[in-house]
Amino acid sequence: MPGLETILAVGLVFLLAGTVKGVIGMGLPITSLALLTALLDFERAVTLMLVPSLVTNVWQGAVGGHFRALVARLWSFLLLGGVLTTAVAAAAGGLDARLLAGGLGVLLCAYSAVSLATPQVPTPGRHETWLSPLMGALTGALTGLTGSFVFPAVLYLQALRLPRDMFIQAMGVFFTVCTACLALALGNRGLVSGELALLSAGGVIPALAGMVLGRRIRRRLSERRFRQVLFATLIVVGAFIVVRNLVL
Repeated sequence: MPGLETILAVGLVFLLAGTVKGVIGMGLPITSLALLTALLDFERAVTLMLVPSLVTNVWQGAVGGHFRALVARLWSFLLLGGVLTTAVAAAAGGLDARLLAGGLGVLLCAYSAVSLATPQVPTPGRHETWLSPLMGALTGALTGLTGSFVFPAVLYLQALRLPRDMFIQAMGVFFTVCTACLALALGNRGLVSGELALLSAGGVIPALAGMVLGRRIRRRLSERRFRQVLFATLIVVGAFIVVRNLVL
């Protein structure tokens, strides 16, 4: 049974990660992993992230009224994302956990740097037919290795120029697929113990509370300023994870 300090720390992590998601519509997995990996080993951090991520993503993916249209347009993106997440996560069991954690740190730095730059990603146009499965597969592979499923999926969805509500719902649907597949793969590897599953489930309430808080903050705070502070902080955290796992 985890100690009180661990329970409180996990709760605070998901409260913060849920707040981030409430403000910008994403970021719960990568924020929680960044903080949990600084406290716990990589595999336990990924496992703890699963239930709060799945619940919040199901909520996000179910709301909006565009589910059928999104599945019809993005089915290959969703399918390849799920398949590669499952396959790579299942095969990653023989890899060094420190190497995987270091990979998460590198991805964290890269994603945050790109987000700070806010690039104007060109629309795929007629190339969408083959780019959708490619971007899904690439994101799925990175998800299977690092537990983070935002890069490059979010940039690709931005490039599709979806209306805001549809864009947010699309992220929720894709994240739900990847989270479910990651949970399946980790469960098959025996990493989802009863204790970790219970602790992960306990993170749902602070994550949802954080989402509600984040939505209130979004109405009061400049999203641009918040994103700048958030991603600058994540770069520092990512660099710390890289140094701790790949250098020291």
